[in-house]
Amino acid sequence: MTLSRDSNEDEVSLFDAEDDEARKPKKSKIKHPLACFFHLFFRVSAVLAYLLCEVLSSSFIGCMVTIILLLSSDFWTVKNITGRLMVGLRWWNQVDEDGKSQWMFESRKGSETNPPSGSESRIFWLGLVVCPIIWVLFAFSTLFSFKIKWLAVVIMGVVLQGANLYGYVRCKVGARTSLRNVATNYLGRQFFKQAMAKPAES
Repeated sequence: MTLSRDSNEDEVSLFDAEDDEARKPKKSKIKHPLACFFHLFFRVSAVLAYLLCEVLSSSFIGCMVTIILLLSSDFWTVKNITGRLMVGLRWWNQVDEDGKSQWMFESRKGSETNPPSGSESRIFWLGLVVCPIIWVLFAFSTLFSFKIKWLAVVIMGVVLQGANLYGYVRCKVGARTSLRNVATNYLGRQFFKQAMAKPAES
């Protein structure tokens, strides 16, 4: 399996934190409300179904199938639709002529005359980051409470939503860029900004 190209070789900021500041005055309008809705609908519904399933239904199989369908729908929607529309990113896997599997990470940032909306970008990254964290917490809760029957469902939630998070972060920072270096550089820039802001205030 080979990690392959990405179309954005420039240095980028993690999670659009700096980009949003630059385009906040004129790029805050939500241009794809339906995509924003479904970006959050399936993943939030899966979390709610997991929390409430034992209250609303006595059938473990029915609850498990419902949650898996919601997680699968979310994975497909986020991977194939909302990432491309809301932030101009996409990732996929393809097999070349030699039979080798290649992971493709693509970003249209910098090459488009119509950049993503700042509001849509924040909605996209917020949903993409928060929900996998919730499923990780569910995994620890399942282990500590000995609800082993839910472990497979929780692991599927972590894997499917974690895969989209990893794929889009690689699209954002570049397929050939070390995620550790990006995070370190980002924290360094934030620390430098705060350090420079203090003398200005005084």
